[in-house]
Amino acid sequence: QVQLVESGGGLVQAGGSLRLSCAASRSIFSINVMGWYRQAPGKQRELVARITSGGSTNYAASVKGRFTISRDNANNTVFLRMNSLKPEDTAVYYCYGVTSQYYWGQGTQVTVSS
Repeated sequence: QVQLVESGGGLVQAGGSLRLSCAASRSIFSINVMGWYRQAPGKQRELVARITSGGSTNYAASVKGRFTISRDNANNTVFLRMNSLKPEDTAVYYCYGVTSQYYWGQGTQVTVSS
């Protein structure tokens, strides 16, 4: 079992930056994949970024070049650095981890004003 707790969301103006954190209740060293999804009102949840235990990363086309995912295995935390934020980035952001099953955080709201 793994509990994931997100933090770092908030309200920011377009062009601004935020860093989301996802703290795990145990070591993430053996968690194969960790990442972030987001869900905007009225839209389906979409994958934003993911990172493997080996450090390989993937990004949604809409955030590539603006967002950076990283993981700190020593502190059991995954980060999502978001730069050049746009109003269309407004959503609830969910951290997830995959072992033999999926684990999800409770979500953190990101609101980007124009």
